Amino acid sequence: MRTIMVMYDTLCRRMLPPYGNDWVHAPNFERLAERTVAFDNCYGGSMPCIPARREMHTGRYNFLHRGWGPLEPFDDSVPQILKSHGVYTHLATDHHHYWQDGGATYHPRYSTHEFFRGQEGDEWKGQVADPETPDDLRHARGEVWRQDWVNRSYLTDVADHPQTRVFDAGLEFIRTNRAQDRWFLQIETFDPHEPYFTYDDFKKFYPHDYSGPHFDWPDYKQVTETPDELQHLRYEYAALLTMCDASLGRVLDMMDEYGMWDDTMLIVCTDHGFLLGEHNWLGKMVQPFWNETINTPLFVWDPRSGARNEHRQSLVQTIDFGPTLLEFFGVDRTEDMQGRPLREAVATDAAIRDAGLFGIFGGHVCITDGRYVYMRSCIDDTNQPLFEYTQMPCAMQSFFSVWSLSQATLAPPIGFTKNTPTLRIPGLSFMNPWRFGSLLYDLESDPLQQNPIIDDSVELRLATRMVELMKETDAPAEQYERLGLPADGPVTSEHLVVRTQWPQVESGSEPALTAADFPHAATQLSTPVNDLLDNPAVVEVLRTHAPQVVSPQITEVMGSMSLIDMAATPFLGLTRTQLKAIADELTPTA
Repeated sequence: MRTIMVMYDTLCRRMLPPYGNDWVHAPNFERLAERTVAFDNCYGGSMPCIPARREMHTGRYNFLHRGWGPLEPFDDSVPQILKSHGVYTHLATDHHHYWQDGGATYHPRYSTHEFFRGQEGDEWKGQVADPETPDDLRHARGEVWRQDWVNRSYLTDVADHPQTRVFDAGLEFIRTNRAQDRWFLQIETFDPHEPYFTYDDFKKFYPHDYSGPHFDWPDYKQVTETPDELQHLRYEYAALLTMCDASLGRVLDMMDEYGMWDDTMLIVCTDHGFLLGEHNWLGKMVQPFWNETINTPLFVWDPRSGARNEHRQSLVQTIDFGPTLLEFFGVDRTEDMQGRPLREAVATDAAIRDAGLFGIFGGHVCITDGRYVYMRSCIDDTNQPLFEYTQMPCAMQSFFSVWSLSQATLAPPIGFTKNTPTLRIPGLSFMNPWRFGSLLYDLESDPLQQNPIIDDSVELRLATRMVELMKETDAPAEQYERLGLPADGPVTSEHLVVRTQWPQVESGSEPALTAADFPHAATQLSTPVNDLLDNPAVVEVLRTHAPQVVSPQITEVMGSMSLIDMAATPFLGLTRTQLKAIADELTPTA
């Protein structure tokens, strides 16, 4: 018995022919669908990339307790559990976040692992001189941007691309070990995550007239681009997806060549999708998790049932991937795992849950039952209280700040921390769901989620189920307080918020503000924030109205963006009201 998992990052379900797309060239995904079952109701859980991977390892949600971070000492890791039960586990990947502070504990859990460099702004090739860069529509152009253009100069051929090298390594593992039993191979590529860097071999499938600036790496923000620019971006994504399709075809070819379908499970999955202009947004994380981002493609071949060329409606989630691997190899789940094996869902479309949670630390807490999606916002604009619980105080690219750690207290053990205490640290959220309000959608009548509804009876039912699932997840008490939900006692009509937050729902779809809306302060609002920090008077204005903007943790990542850019994003909940207040006070300093 063997398992191959082919995992992509940011694979958009709606861009795949098996899910109804009619213009993306992806013949191998069509071929895959003929050999597997495709799940129509697969949802992510903890967002984004690394929190999703923590779910895959642990089989449980993590976004209610902390943001992006390493595996914790108390976490159950499925690859490590398999390894301890005699299953050889191997990871081949180019996902560079595994090298950074916030992901450094994942790859050692495998028996062996291989990494290939050069994706996104991976700190790979050393070049002191600035690289040549084109005029581009991307606003966030910090060190990650610079490094990416250094890296691209070393990736001149398809064979050089890290995606290609990842699949080369995966195929080498299969070729070397095809006669052996009990192994798990994870072929994981960062693609088609942005930037959408690829080659003419794949761009040729999407000929179009475009004479605008270079644009293959969008900011996470409201759409301010022209229709031509936006369509060009979609073609750039599609070209990279076509490259992913070609790599997938190589795996399918090898399974055919070696006759592996009789005894080898195949899982093809992703962590999340991406908004390419839908809902007037680009990106993920900041805005609510509409289905374009959270309803993910999933293909599974299980040789025990032989089910193929069918779609499944069972509601499944990322937390189910790890338990599915354990069950296939005859290994029991741990008591802390919330996910469930997919064996019966694959074979007969058996239901394995009635509802599932999803969200991001500090953002909306969401629930779906497969028909309705309910996104619960914070109860007021402070988005507080919020704390992270960890024994590994690392963020995406850095340690927690000394200031944050100076505010830490020791929290008693939580249900899943195996009788160990954790640090309780003030939480820093890159988004504030208050701007959007609480949203409720009926997917049966509104599958594209264009028209949120008010339905007190549905909201009451889903809010009640949300609290039940939060309790099963050992959610900390302050999460209930932040959301305005009862930690004890029943959910009642007094706890309903969609109706009262409807003004935010309506204003959340307003177009982005531009510098032209503030002619008296346009220059300063369009200046990179890092440059504004040189002016003490401006810094004082920012501290008064939007202190989050001048946080070192934020300026390190987004300091190359202007206030206008940030408000369009809007990272850190930089609201329209805050922007207007800042503009009014900046006028005398202009």
